[in-house]
Amino acid sequence: MKNRKEERISTLYVVLASLLFSLGGLLVKLIPWGALAINGARNLIGVFVVGGYLLLSRHKLRFSKPVLVGAASMVGVTTFYTIANKLTTAANAIVLQFTAPVFVILILWIFFRKRPTRLDVTACCVVFFGVALFFVDSLKAGNMLGNLVAVLSGLCYAGVFLMNSSEKSDAISSVFLGQLFSSVLFAPFCFGEERLEPTALGALLALGVLQLGLAYIFLSKGIKHTPPVTASLITRLEPVLNPLLVAVFYREQVSALAYVGAAIVIGAIVGYNLLKARQTARENSC
Repeated sequence: MKNRKEERISTLYVVLASLLFSLGGLLVKLIPWGALAINGARNLIGVFVVGGYLLLSRHKLRFSKPVLVGAASMVGVTTFYTIANKLTTAANAIVLQFTAPVFVILILWIFFRKRPTRLDVTACCVVFFGVALFFVDSLKAGNMLGNLVAVLSGLCYAGVFLMNSSEKSDAISSVFLGQLFSSVLFAPFCFGEERLEPTALGALLALGVLQLGLAYIFLSKGIKHTPPVTASLITRLEPVLNPLLVAVFYREQVSALAYVGAAIVIGAIVGYNLLKARQTARENSC
């Protein structure tokens, strides 16, 4: 009974994290600053939020190779995602970031000699087809550079997943250190920004407190007792809600071809998770 209650609470944490993550595209669009200044400022705010959580929960900060590599991956994820949001549509930026599972499969294959299954290869091919539609669209929309940067964000996101799967890893330590490194590297860019409208400052505060701070705290708590497939499927709320919020409140237009590509990418990753879970359950029952 206790395990079920823990699982329900953990699942709720993952849902809350996904909802807060989905605010990123809209909030970045509302701030008339350069991408590096935005990333530095929001990470600086996030450091205080996550750092406060570490102190209150008495969670000791851990240092290990997986933690540090995870932190470096976090720097890449937040930086490339913010830059991509300024160069392409929010829909392109977030969906292309969610190519991370494909990069996980490729990294395991190339560097760790773990051969992919037929299901892995099929998922990669379908996802890459969906991604190709974004780049066909970007040739006429002028979003090619933004799309490339968004794919780099997906590659870094894969690094986060891989490093946090190690025994010596610690997700919240990687998050805190990644935010600390990003704030040191990019916060100085804020001194070159002069536009300090209330809307921009409010959006920046929300980015740091909600989208980077509380969201990662909720996610780190939620994934402890939420089944991996459930957590993976719930986080797919972000690439759906993110562009919808931008379209409604920022009036950003997304082409029909990009919508088709998004549906293929999200559908392929969701289908892959479901089939993989079924395959694992079948193997365990044998």
